[in-house]
Parts: sequence; C-alpha cells; structure tokens
Amino acid sequence: MGTIVAFENISLDGVTQDPTAEEGVSRDDWRAALGPADREAWYKMIADDALGAQAVLLGRRSYEYFAARYPPRTGTLADRLNSLPKFVVSTVLADPDWINSTVLAGDVVDSVAALKRTVSGEIRVYASTRLMHTLVEHDLVDELRLVVFPLVMGVGERLFGRTSNHQQMRLVDVRTVGDSLTHLTYQRVRASERPAE
Repeated sequence: MGTIVAFENISLDGVTQDPTAEEGVSRDDWRAALGPADREAWYKMIADDALGAQAVLLGRRSYEYFAARYPPRTGTLADRLNSLPKFVVSTVLADPDWINSTVLAGDVVDSVAALKRTVSGEIRVYASTRLMHTLVEHDLVDELRLVVFPLVMGVGERLFGRTSNHQQMRLVDVRTVGDSLTHLTYQRVRASERPAE
C-alpha cells in the first residue's frame, strides 16, 4: 500500500500559490530573496526528497507546469522526475506527453484511493494546492513536508481550504535548510492512533 506524501513550498501565512511569480500573484520569485547557499540547500533537499518517491501525483495545472520544463532538463531532480511514473488528476487532459504519465479519470477520491492500493512506497504530491484540498478533505494524505519561506504573502491560494472535519497531524521532524528556510514534516494521526478519552 502506498502513502501520499505532499511536499509544498509555503509562506509564513500559508500561501502556496505562485512561488515563481509567473501567475502575477507574487511580485518576486520566492527564491530571489535567498542567498546562493540557501538556494543550493533548497534545491538539494528537493532533489534528495524526490529520490525517495516511487510515483508523482499532480493536479492538471501543476502537471502542465512541470511537463513544460522538466523533459529537456538533466541533473538529479530532473532525471528523477522524468523517470518516475506520473499520475495527473484531470477531466480535460486526455493524452499527456511527458514520459511515464497517466491521467486518472473519473472520481478523484476513488482514483487516488485505488492508486494508493497499487503503488508500493511514497506517492509524492508537488505544487498541487487544489488537489491537496480534496486529498486532505477525504483523509488521503499521510504526510506533509512543508518548506516554509520567510515571507508573508497576504494574498494567494493557501495550502488548506475549508474542511468539514478536524484533521490531527503529528510533528515528526523540524530542520533548517540553509540559513533562511524551515522544513517541517507532519504525519496524519488516524482515529485509531488517538488516545482514548
């Protein structure tokens, strides 16, 4: 059985939208304020994280973003992303052209639950905020890995939307990345793991 591990860059106020400033929400690429050593540490952390994944799960917009950039690239991260099986949740994308990509058609919750049953190991979700809202709402996320950038956006889509039920998480790791970033890892606490009241 696979586990869904979401890896997100996030601002101090919970925004995940437009860290590259390509959508017009952010004025600057979030990495622009980082020094070279911090950018290098951030990149190495993401590349190392990707090496632990067995598959990638993306929403359509994030899939299109990555598919437009990674196929011609080389290096640890690009080589890993290009080689991994990729699953994209979409009702409009029919024939993905990025190698090893499959569209999950039909009901998102059912499709992702079936994917968890068929993939052994970690299924990584990158940069897919809208998909994350659905996954969290339906208790499909097993672990969150958040890289907190030292900025307050004030506007933009946030990682967590409204949810109909309480979601308890357990902090399992905290570390600094370079001098400016914080990497937080949370695991989902299932009802069966909660202490009796």
